[in-house]
Amino acid sequence: MKTYILVLIVMFAVSSCKNSEPKTFSLFNGTDLSGWHVDVPAMDNNPDTLNPFIVRDGMLVSLGTPGGHLITDSVYQNYRLEVEYRFAGEPGNCGVLVHASTPRALYRMFPKSLEVQMMHENAGDFWCIVEDIEVPDMEERRGPKEEWGITEGKGRRIKNLTDGSENPVGEWNTMTIECFEREIKIWLNNDLVNHGFNCTASKGQIAVQAEGSEVEFRKLEYTPISKITETE
Repeated sequence: MKTYILVLIVMFAVSSCKNSEPKTFSLFNGTDLSGWHVDVPAMDNNPDTLNPFIVRDGMLVSLGTPGGHLITDSVYQNYRLEVEYRFAGEPGNCGVLVHASTPRALYRMFPKSLEVQMMHENAGDFWCIVEDIEVPDMEERRGPKEEWGITEGKGRRIKNLTDGSENPVGEWNTMTIECFEREIKIWLNNDLVNHGFNCTASKGQIAVQAEGSEVEFRKLEYTPISKITETE
């Protein structure tokens, strides 16, 4: 009888552990823009302005123009975001913003946030948008310290760690972004391309840019995490 009870306890513990595993879900339902809202300044005074964010063939597509952002309605904290994207035609520019908050805080366009760059041949850079972050070798990767800043005209770009991590234009790239407390890590096609810490924000909305180039997204998956992935 005691053995039977012990077996039941062990089975219950194992079951509880399985049930407590974090669940992954998609931020994009493949059909419409439910759960997101559009912020495109050009649409303020002209409701007939083209919405640069559409759904096509089950994918989220940023047409690139007019410039603006597609922003989640919800705020997120301590998560892994897996993004599959490609420039289907010409190489260009786009980005995913994390810890987004105050809209149009920079150049009356960009929400207060940290940008994870997707620009062709620069994917994995950080861009500071009225938020800040630190990395090792700051002066080498951000430029002279006296030029650093988080607002207009300042040194806001922090270069990524690798060259050659992107796939050729037309092929899909997988970008993984982990945000935990005030730390952010980025992998591109399994290469660790950036690692920042002491971020000035630890939570916020997630946004996708329209920044001059057509970009297709076939995956935007979110998983809560209890710690950041350790790397050598």
